[in-house]
Amino acid sequence: MNIVLLGAPGAGKGTQAKMITEKWDIPQISTGDILRAAVAHGTPLGLEAKRFMDAGDLVPDAVVIGLVKDRLAEPDTANGFILDGFPRTVAQAEALDAELASLGKAIEAAVAVDVDPEVIVERLTSRRTCRACGAITSASAGPSCPKCDGELYQRDDDNEATVRNRLDVYARSTAPLVDYYRGKGILSEIDGDRPVDVVFADVTAVLEGAHA
Repeated sequence: MNIVLLGAPGAGKGTQAKMITEKWDIPQISTGDILRAAVAHGTPLGLEAKRFMDAGDLVPDAVVIGLVKDRLAEPDTANGFILDGFPRTVAQAEALDAELASLGKAIEAAVAVDVDPEVIVERLTSRRTCRACGAITSASAGPSCPKCDGELYQRDDDNEATVRNRLDVYARSTAPLVDYYRGKGILSEIDGDRPVDVVFADVTAVLEGAHA
């Protein structure tokens, strides 16, 4: 089962990806993880990516797609994979399809987790992180971490202006992917503003149907 998981920041993609990984025993693959691993291992593409990262520039599509292709050729993807955070643009999706075809693979399902932007703003701006243990909780938990009693703080990227900017960037660049995968007939849109288990039940039904 080869899956692309779509959704705005804060829509709950990461939680659903972990649950999919556990149920189907397929790896969750994020470009951030791939980049860090490639840089750490000093691969040719990793060294090229590091040049851009060190300069504070975006890593070009060609480099990112090359890294993704290398990762998708590894043995643990034989039964499938979840792409989380990639592709981010239609151009990347088209290039991904071409590279997958060269590996004899294809995306079988694109799952978009939809949550109203105002709900996401409320969800992310109320998020708090523990300075001591790194646990993530809500402002409603109080001033101290419920796990270790450490100090809770709001990360810079969880303030309202930053959250709204991230949502705007997503809407401009990534949301067109919904139309791309809809046009290929493999898109399923799921209401993410419900309990995690309810959302996952819908995700499961979609993936079992796509893989039937």
